[in-house]
Amino acid sequence: MGKAKQHGFSKDRLQRIDRFLQEKYVASGRMPCAQFVLARDGEVVHQSVLGQQDPERGVKLAEDSVYRLYSMTKPVACVALLTLVEEGLIALDDPVAKHIPEWANLGVFAAGVGPWLTTPTARPMQVVDLMRHTSGLTYGFQNRTNVDAAYRKLKLENMHGEHDLEAMIQMLAKLPLEFSPGEAWNYSVATDVVGYLVQKVSGKPLDQALQERIFDPLKMVDTGFHVREDQRARFAACYEAVPGGKMKLQDDPAKSPYLSPPKLLSGGGGLVGTAADYMRFATMLTNRGELDGARILAPKTVDLMASNHLPGGQDLTELSRSLFSESTNAGVGFGLGVAVVFDPPQTLIPCSQGEFYWGGAASTAFWCDPLEQVTAVFMTQLLPSSTYPIRRELRTLAYSALMETYG
Repeated sequence: MGKAKQHGFSKDRLQRIDRFLQEKYVASGRMPCAQFVLARDGEVVHQSVLGQQDPERGVKLAEDSVYRLYSMTKPVACVALLTLVEEGLIALDDPVAKHIPEWANLGVFAAGVGPWLTTPTARPMQVVDLMRHTSGLTYGFQNRTNVDAAYRKLKLENMHGEHDLEAMIQMLAKLPLEFSPGEAWNYSVATDVVGYLVQKVSGKPLDQALQERIFDPLKMVDTGFHVREDQRARFAACYEAVPGGKMKLQDDPAKSPYLSPPKLLSGGGGLVGTAADYMRFATMLTNRGELDGARILAPKTVDLMASNHLPGGQDLTELSRSLFSESTNAGVGFGLGVAVVFDPPQTLIPCSQGEFYWGGAASTAFWCDPLEQVTAVFMTQLLPSSTYPIRRELRTLAYSALMETYG
């Protein structure tokens, strides 16, 4: 633990993290496992590896266990699209219909359950709307409107169903938007559309585009859209929270659909990977686009990504219509695929101006703090992510151990 002190952390205070995770979540049966990796200046200062990768079979969690990333896929897809922006092949202010002509006449829901009564949008949907979730699209699991009910009926978001990304785009062309682009924030399939744009503009399938543009350069050797044969022994079980602070098996790693390539390559939630791989991706972002000599994005592009793009400089509490997202704090806006802290005191959590983050449905999370050069990745497999406040708790514990700050 010499690196902890060298990088300004208290070794004794970091030990609180293990005790907290073990006592509150793992030993109590609230979570099957917990892996937390904390780094500063690109060097790991603390790692927790607790619990079981597969409790049903008594397999212990390991540093290289493989997890379902769910929405931690979103920043990866957005980075891929930003590489294409840097090449001049697509622009953030492009109308989406320029790249998806079938969407030229999308209307805003007024009434109906299909056929739909719609009104024209106040302005065209732009690429930036997809990346910041102001597009007017939604998720079926919101359970809020006639539109999301139509998503559910079509099984629009089913990664392991019968339709591919192209078919998903065609289905969305026949459905109304929930609001006019730019008028509100709503967590949605928009990042799946980002993935489609990566595929279309690059001229390569999404999995190949991510491999070439991100995974290979960053040496992310365990990240992809399905669990390879050589990874099966490392694939973690996924659980669902049930009343009483308990959990039940939701996806058996020996029978999981993730063992086969999916029909739908979901830029919004389809990846699996390890904590080490995701730490490389997140550290690249903390470093403003570069890691170990591999330059993925220019520094100014990462700065743009990690700025609040919500109209009027609002935060998510002011603009969100979503019943669910990976962020609920005041003082937090949204950038290009990530939540962004722009008013730290409003969050009531120890954090830095400009810190950015996101998480996944199975309670995974990461954050990047460029001011303090701190990067963190948390992995477990418990649905839904709103079950426990563990992300807030981990920030508090991690920053309570930081004795020397750069800010």
